Amino acid sequence: MAVARKPDFRPYIPADTTLREFSIRALVLGTILGMVFGMSSLYLALKVGLTVSASIPVAVISITLFRLWGKMGGRDATILEHNLAQTAGSAGESIAFGVGVTMPAILILGFDLEIYRVLLVAVLGGLLGILMMIPLRRSLIVLQHGELKYPEGTACAEVLKSGANAESRAAADITHRQDKLATGISAKTIFAGFGIGLAYKTLNSLLRLWKDSPGIVFGAPLRNGSLSAEISPELLGVGYIIGPKIAGVMAAGGVLSYLVLIPMIRYFGEGLSEPLSPAVKLIRDMGPGEIRGGYILYIGAGAVAAGGIISLIRSLPTIWHGLKAGLADLQGSASKGNANAIGGIQPRTDRDLSMRFVLIGVLVLITAITLAPQLNMNLVGAGLIVILGFFFVTVSSRLTGEIGSSSNPVSGMMIATLLLTCLVFLGLGWTGKPFYVTALSVGAIVCIACSNGGTTSQDLKTGYLIGSTPKLQQVAILIGAFASAVALGPTLLALNRYGTAYVDAAEVMPNLQVPVAELAKLPHRHLTGPQARTDTREFAVWHQDDPGTGNAREFLLDSQGKAVWYVDPGINGTVKKLPDGTVVNKFDAPKATLVSYIIKGILDRRLPWGLVLFGVMLAVTLELCGVGSLAFAVGVYLPIATSLPIFIGGMIRWWADRSDLRRLEAAGLTPEQITAEGDKSPGVLMASGYIAGGAIAGILIAFVQGLFEKIDGDISDWSKRVNPFFEGLDATAHPFADALSLIPYAILCAMLAMAARRLILTDRKTV
Repeated sequence: MAVARKPDFRPYIPADTTLREFSIRALVLGTILGMVFGMSSLYLALKVGLTVSASIPVAVISITLFRLWGKMGGRDATILEHNLAQTAGSAGESIAFGVGVTMPAILILGFDLEIYRVLLVAVLGGLLGILMMIPLRRSLIVLQHGELKYPEGTACAEVLKSGANAESRAAADITHRQDKLATGISAKTIFAGFGIGLAYKTLNSLLRLWKDSPGIVFGAPLRNGSLSAEISPELLGVGYIIGPKIAGVMAAGGVLSYLVLIPMIRYFGEGLSEPLSPAVKLIRDMGPGEIRGGYILYIGAGAVAAGGIISLIRSLPTIWHGLKAGLADLQGSASKGNANAIGGIQPRTDRDLSMRFVLIGVLVLITAITLAPQLNMNLVGAGLIVILGFFFVTVSSRLTGEIGSSSNPVSGMMIATLLLTCLVFLGLGWTGKPFYVTALSVGAIVCIACSNGGTTSQDLKTGYLIGSTPKLQQVAILIGAFASAVALGPTLLALNRYGTAYVDAAEVMPNLQVPVAELAKLPHRHLTGPQARTDTREFAVWHQDDPGTGNAREFLLDSQGKAVWYVDPGINGTVKKLPDGTVVNKFDAPKATLVSYIIKGILDRRLPWGLVLFGVMLAVTLELCGVGSLAFAVGVYLPIATSLPIFIGGMIRWWADRSDLRRLEAAGLTPEQITAEGDKSPGVLMASGYIAGGAIAGILIAFVQGLFEKIDGDISDWSKRVNPFFEGLDATAHPFADALSLIPYAILCAMLAMAARRLILTDRKTV
């Protein structure tokens, strides 16, 4: 029997209202924006290992463009059309994250970054995540409405409501129309927040007027303990929306990592005379970030994996409800069992793609995954994708509802997938290099699937609040995901090729000679980029492991088998100047490096299992204390620079809600109504604007910095020399830069707090 809609919930557009929704113009606009956001997000993932949610920026752009079109004589879009556009445009960012943190690892493992391999992983993983999420919509979105917040999805719904045209407002539920007229704050507050977030991020990250992550590193007795914060508007907004409880638990995990574990490792390891595996440096010579990368990430990955599994076990009843509802659809009995059916017909807002379509789609995708030669897949790997994909799509969708997409530890789920996959392969004796590709393909597809599953759940939450048709949303995001995935493959290869440098092989590995008989078995290619003008020969491609690090390196051989060029890739490469002095742009891809280490670590039997198990026991301890371990594990895994600003946003929400409590209680509202008022308060609207403005600015800045590297470098050099709010060329140039950088951030926080208390951007007479 299908899960019935909660009787006390009324969407913005009623289920029995007919309004334009699935239009070609909305679908095309959303798909194009999804491709643009996907490519820019891939750039960010390669640079810093993270991305920003695209749903709200796409919604804001859609509202703006269609509003301009209406002023030019065209027909403005309805709120349902805007929602369809943002749904189609949201998938690009989540797929880009999965591609950016996994596929570059193929270079380190000793294989070429082939276009078809990247395309297959992006397309198959993206579509699989959407299809696996569809049967869970009723249980996670409908049944648990009010319990799972889906902060970005809720914020996106407020964005769409604030930009609703007259036609949409006329069709809206009368309660929502009265609320809007009574407060008079929606559009003013959210667009003010958007402008503030956009301006702040531009001044901070593009013009570098102040540091973006001020912090402090402590000395004895808490040596290597540190605190820092990424003082961005989007993280502050996310913290406000998810609230103080989850934000506080996340911050606690960060405190454990940075003020307990890292100083403890330094304390006990300071006297060691040789590196302690898996790190390669002496502990006494390592800073907080190096200790985190060498040890804490493994602990955090174990904690996230354990917390995710525990969360999955707890959600099994919810999963069962969703599966029963999907099977009811398959049997054609959903409308009969739906308590909200009108005249025996299922309401528009309860219609999903059929379970038959989902099952056939999953079967087709798994068949394609198994048969594609570029993925080197087998039946065991395909089975792991099905099992782990469904588990982690469920965990990702639920966790997105609890802490939001920005804090969803998809990379932790990917690490757990790689750990389990490599362990299975190790048990079967599959440790050869071809199985590296198989393991990476499993991890990449599951990573993209769970990332896109979380994004899909946010979109469906937005649609649930707005009153959209889920089936049409699901079609839109499938189309948008396919288009974005196709665009990411060429983008990844182009970024890698753009930064590739060719170095004289004699400088790297002298006297490398391969037997001529081997050349016919090797792939061949020409040089690319500026150096191709001076050497037009065709070379054989040879991979050789670095005797120091074990990482694979690529060489180009002449017709006699002699190494002529060492190929330093644009992704994870180290050579930043060509022989003629031209500077090339490199991408660090930090998480892809971790992926390669995990695969090689297990299959080469070098993984630090003790650290992983410490994380597992940490999650178990939290559960025994009655504290949900997953949000805490996320805090352990993420940098404290990410969790601390989220905590600050949560504290502002606590102060604002506490101040409003007496007023709402005096008005006779029930606790449930008070919670609902808090979720649509001016503070939530302002925070939504912060997220949208900061996200759009971050994406545009990525483009600008990539296109105008010379100007960007000049700006950075200027700030380092003369700007006291920015770091100097040495430690003493601007000693108060960290403290001074908190001044603009304090203003940003104060404006959010004042908007939340209705002191600004509000017509006091209507409140």
